[in-house]
Amino acid sequence: MTGEPLREHVVRQYSDHVNPYLAKLMQFAGFGVEVEAEGMYLTDQNGDRYLDFLGGYGVFSLGHRPRSVIDAVRDQLEKQTLSGKTFFNPVMAEAAARLAEITPAGLEYTFFSNSGAEAVEAALKFAKAATKRTGIVSTMGGYHGKTIGALSATGREKFRAPFEPLMPGVSFVPFGDESAMASAITDETAAVIVETVQGEGGVHVAPEGYLRAIRSRCDETGSLMIVDEVQTGFGRTGAMFGCDHEGVRPDIMTLAKALGGGVMPIGATLGTAEVWEKVFSVNPLAHTSTFGGNPLACAAAIASINAVQDQALPANAAARGNQLMSALLEKTAHLDLVAEVRGQGLLVGVEFNQDEVGELVIAQMVKRGVIAAYTLNNPRVIRMEPPLIVSEQEIEKASDVFAEAVQETSEILAAFA
Repeated sequence: MTGEPLREHVVRQYSDHVNPYLAKLMQFAGFGVEVEAEGMYLTDQNGDRYLDFLGGYGVFSLGHRPRSVIDAVRDQLEKQTLSGKTFFNPVMAEAAARLAEITPAGLEYTFFSNSGAEAVEAALKFAKAATKRTGIVSTMGGYHGKTIGALSATGREKFRAPFEPLMPGVSFVPFGDESAMASAITDETAAVIVETVQGEGGVHVAPEGYLRAIRSRCDETGSLMIVDEVQTGFGRTGAMFGCDHEGVRPDIMTLAKALGGGVMPIGATLGTAEVWEKVFSVNPLAHTSTFGGNPLACAAAIASINAVQDQALPANAAARGNQLMSALLEKTAHLDLVAEVRGQGLLVGVEFNQDEVGELVIAQMVKRGVIAAYTLNNPRVIRMEPPLIVSEQEIEKASDVFAEAVQETSEILAAFA
């Protein structure tokens, strides 16, 4: 089954068995069915190819179906799939050792899970156990996931309100405001959780010195610093990790998305020896996961780390990110709908000065064969987050398409004014 019959079949299944409300939204937006993917491109049910400038919200840093990661998983598949959980797991051990080599000094230990939200859940749990405190400080507009603990630290009321009461003890301060953050962190604070770039919050980059100020205040109060690098890790910002730009070493770091190389889901919560001692010394099974750290996912993680380093992808992200922001600024300077272009590396946001514009522009981009998305916590912002393997020519194409899409959206709005 291909073409429109396939699309109708899948939409019907979504409506009947997945989420009828999501099905209506996606159908209204005109989205098709993804059937194949390779490198920088997705292919739909009609055989049309789309340049992927969303990259699975940071999952596909190596592009779609990277050969080295597929080969590593296939090789592991022939040996063992899931862990028996009785003996030592050598693949998990190697993945943890590789992470200790490349992450900031002191993050010696890793707990593996299956997603970014799970990684955050573990981080919050570990912080409370290590400090014997209950207070968590997060940021307005921050996004850390939608499970109960992670949602409690996610700074947008739209997602939080339907599920309250959530985990108590969480307070929110404006992102980037050093004074507000310093005041919020007290001797009752277990941890601060912060992104180096607020992805879902609208692609807001931490101001220079902000992360260092949080580190200093945490040291003063005995609080822990959790840096959420689920979206920014593994070269996305132009450095291996976002906190590397300021040389900050967190007590706990969360990772996911790109860690699995776009082939396997995997999350990771890294921490210091001091944190691990307080969490696990009395009960080594204080926190566990049936599928976390399974050999297939860990084989993908090892191959992904190797590929990021071997291909010097952080450097390419820095260069192509600068090219993308410059091109977007140049090509949209005359368009009144665009309020600001901002970002770091290949995590770039374009903010519009009107609501609903983002959805219209995305539809026009898809019509022209380029995929992007607006941010969950700020729908006025379109996020461009392509695979880190993106070329100069692909940057040029995407920026041209974006400018054309904004221009046509502007004309559509003018016609209805």
